[in-house]
Parts: sequence; structure tokens; C-alpha cells
Amino acid sequence: MPYSAGRHFLQIPGPTNVPERVLRAIDRATIDHRGPDFGALGREVLSRMQAVFRTRFPVVIYPASGTGAWEAALVNALDPGDRVLMAETGHFATLWKNMAAKLGLAPEFIPGDWRHGADPVAIESRLAEDGNHTIKAVCVVHNETSTGVVSRIGEVRAAIDRAHHPALLMADTISSLGSIDYRHDEWGVDITVGGSQKGLMLPPGLSFNALSDKALAAAKRARMPKSYWSWEEMLGANKTGYFPYTPATNLLYGLRESLTMLLDEEGLENVFRRHDRHAEATRKAVQAWGLEIQCANPAEYSSSLTAVQMPAGHSEVALRKVVLERFDMSLGSGLGKIADKVFRIGHLGDFNDLTLLGTLAGVEMGLELAGVPHRQGGVTAAMRSITAAAQQSNRHSMRSAA
Repeated sequence: MPYSAGRHFLQIPGPTNVPERVLRAIDRATIDHRGPDFGALGREVLSRMQAVFRTRFPVVIYPASGTGAWEAALVNALDPGDRVLMAETGHFATLWKNMAAKLGLAPEFIPGDWRHGADPVAIESRLAEDGNHTIKAVCVVHNETSTGVVSRIGEVRAAIDRAHHPALLMADTISSLGSIDYRHDEWGVDITVGGSQKGLMLPPGLSFNALSDKALAAAKRARMPKSYWSWEEMLGANKTGYFPYTPATNLLYGLRESLTMLLDEEGLENVFRRHDRHAEATRKAVQAWGLEIQCANPAEYSSSLTAVQMPAGHSEVALRKVVLERFDMSLGSGLGKIADKVFRIGHLGDFNDLTLLGTLAGVEMGLELAGVPHRQGGVTAAMRSITAAAQQSNRHSMRSAA
């Protein structure tokens, strides 16, 4: 293969670009995972992850992808054959539903069009019909990575409460944690699932379960088979910063560094504002191109990624091939029902204004070279959006200093 100058633009919705300082933190000697230095590391990252999830309850860290955290959530809190209510928001919600069925649970899918988030009204209605409380959990993907749609988790909790239903609430934040505002305790979530390779700016390999008292109580009664995924064994060892089996030591070094960046140096609120700014600028570009955003409800737009519909008769696979070969940039593919119908622009993680504009320039040139019908001016529209946001921030800073 010929040498390609410059860096590769990895603009899929995860894994995301890993900051150099996080890579350097990972690139150090592995220590004894039973020694005192590791205990201090474990206690630090376990407690600081509570701030990311915004919870006072325990967070469990697994050496696994987010799929492992899905399984851990299900097997720790449920019994074989339990009914689970899930919302069809896209490809990843479908995969979680399929996993539940493979594990011997009885998932019930509320159908969706892959353009909207979970419908709190539909969830409330179904739970109100369940007078015998046979449904034991409601599972919702917070940010559906395949469609760029955010479900309103707080409203889902309110719907469960209005139905006076005891079902556990489980939420998947794999592509929203550390990128989009999320509040485990305030929203009354019982189990939140997360992963390392997106907003946390790490390589794949760590996954998370944030818990509640209700989830912990359910785990004491649950009869699903489990060993590796057992919360009980993990939480017992975690009290002193250790793990019941060999942890991903070097990824935990990287996690400590990323938490310093997110919590101490930039601050979560600023992180969320940065992602909001980039998402808005991306949508301005898509609208200027005359293309349609997959998410149909502006109240549910994602700040982690934007999924863009292809014009009829045009292939996203062909577009992404042109962009990769000509500009050394990877865009997200269409998945499941929308394969070859949408492409996805990731704008999360270690990402700044100029990175965004370079990404959008690559997309606009790719549209032209691939012969995809569009209007010019998407990058210009994004530049105006970014500049307007900067001017507004400057005015706010001046007022605050006055």
C-alpha cells in the first residue's frame, strides 16, 4: 500500500480517536494487580466513574466491550423466562433484544421506525396493561448509535412511575457516556450500561454497569446463571480497589488519564457543550447540502453522531469508499434495516472545531466525487455555526467578568 501522508480521520461513531496523552498513560509497565499501587488505582477510577454516571451508587468495571455490559445487566438482575420490555430504536436496540432472547429471557419489542427514540407514552400504556407485573425490566438505548437518535430516559422513568409499575429501568449509554448529558440517579435508572471506546476516549476493552439500590436488591434474588459477570464478586473485591480476576490494568491507566481530562481539566458541562456545538454545526452542513437527517425529531438529535440519509438510488457504501480512498477518512456505515441507506458522521470524543470542519470538508468533497446529488456550502454553513457559537461564548465570558 502507498504511504498516505497526514493522519487518518477516524470519524465513525466509535471507537473514537484516542488522545496522545491517554495512549502514553496506557504505554507503561503493567503492575501487580494484587499489589498496593493497583489498589490505589482501582479505588480512584471506580470512585471517579461515579461522577461520570452522576451516581452515588457503585459502578462495576469489566474487561469487555459494551456487549458484555449488556449481558451483565440482564443476568445479574433477572430470572430465566422473565419478560423484558424493549424499544426498537435501531440496530443496537435490536441486538440487545436478540441477546435477551438468547439468554432465555422473553423480550417484548415496542416497534419503531428507526427515526425516533423510545416512546414514553407507549411504554406507559404497555406497563399499565401489565396488571400482574410480569414485565420485570424496561430496556432503552439512550443514544442509538445506528440512527443518531436520543431517547428521553427521564421521561421513560416518569412513564414507568405513572404506571405504578415495579419494573427495573436499564439504559445503554455506550455512545453517549461522556458526550451527552446523562443522570443515572436523577433519572431513576437502575442499571446503566457503558463502554470505554467512545466518549471516554479509550480503546475498546472496558465496559461498565452503574447500579441502584433497587438493582442490587434484585441481584440478591436473581437466578440467571452467571460467573464472570457476577456483580457480587466484583463489588466485594472493589471495596478495596481490586478485582476478582485479572483486570485490564493498562486500560485502567488510560481511564485515569481520560477522567482527569473530562472531570478536572475540561469539566463535564463544557464537554457536553462542545459536543452540542459540533452536532449543531454538522446538522447545519447536512441541511445546506440538501440531505435529510435520519433522526426525525429535533428534540431527539444526538450530539455524538449524525446519521445522514442517502438520496434514492445512491449507495452509502460507494460514498464511504470514495472518502476513504481519496481522503483517508472513515465514516460510519448504515446498519441493519438502513444498511447502504445512511452514512454516519461521528463527532464525539477527542474532537475539536477544526477536526469537525476537516471532517465535513471530506464529506462534501466525497459527495461531489461520488456523484451524490447535493448543494454546495455545507462546510461554510458549519463554519458560520461554529463562529456564531464562539462569539456567543465570548460575550458570555465578558458579561461574567464584568
